Amino acid sequence: MKRANVFLVLLIFCSSVVAAQDLKIDYQKFVKKFIENIKNDNKEAISDLVVYPLKREYPIPDITNKSDFVKRYSEIFDTALKNEIIKSSPIKSWIEMGLRGVMLNHGSIWLDIEGRLTAVNYQSKYETELKNKLIAAQKKSLDPSIAFFQTPICILETSKFKIRIDNLGNNNYRYASWPIQKKMTEKPDLVINGGELVVEGIGGNHQYEFKKDNFLYECAIIVLGEKNSPPARLRIYQATKVILSQDATIVPR
Repeated sequence: MKRANVFLVLLIFCSSVVAAQDLKIDYQKFVKKFIENIKNDNKEAISDLVVYPLKREYPIPDITNKSDFVKRYSEIFDTALKNEIIKSSPIKSWIEMGLRGVMLNHGSIWLDIEGRLTAVNYQSKYETELKNKLIAAQKKSLDPSIAFFQTPICILETSKFKIRIDNLGNNNYRYASWPIQKKMTEKPDLVINGGELVVEGIGGNHQYEFKKDNFLYECAIIVLGEKNSPPARLRIYQATKVILSQDATIVPR
């Protein structure tokens, strides 16, 4: 089984510091309902309880609405995952994680405190094969100078730049950028290897940092922000001075 990317690290860490205890009665009720729906493959009922978009590992597209969930249900909930859920104990297998809700075992499934499905940190064989096909297609479409990487992370767009972040392997991240009007089939204007991932707390916010000479390029992914926070932000520092700061969107997959 494969788990979703950076958030799984946070979820496993959280689970390691929470003492095992019986799940609250109120939470047991919606967990039992969820288990029963999975057992009966009640896709429609489950789709009504999903918090959209339901994230999938990049570059697999996220599930954006109810009809999309019903259509792709079997791609996510394969026999192995369904068995894990169906055989789970609502009292012992599900762990309360405060305001984040409850999780199954080490975080394969997350429900919020109202019983809504917020995350599936599991990857079926179908999704693994789909991810590999999508990655291969991306490599073919890129300029040869950057058409090698282990895992694509994200593509960001600001008012001036198009930015691609990839994991080259062993958490060695690469930054490639183009002027916004250019395509990624063209050679990037700037490439920086050796970037690092910096995780902020347990809310999901994280950033990728890349150093070149006296400059620091910071790409922040804002999962938990204020009401008007953008999805992402690019900041460029010269020494300790911010010389550019632009909000960014995350390009759909």
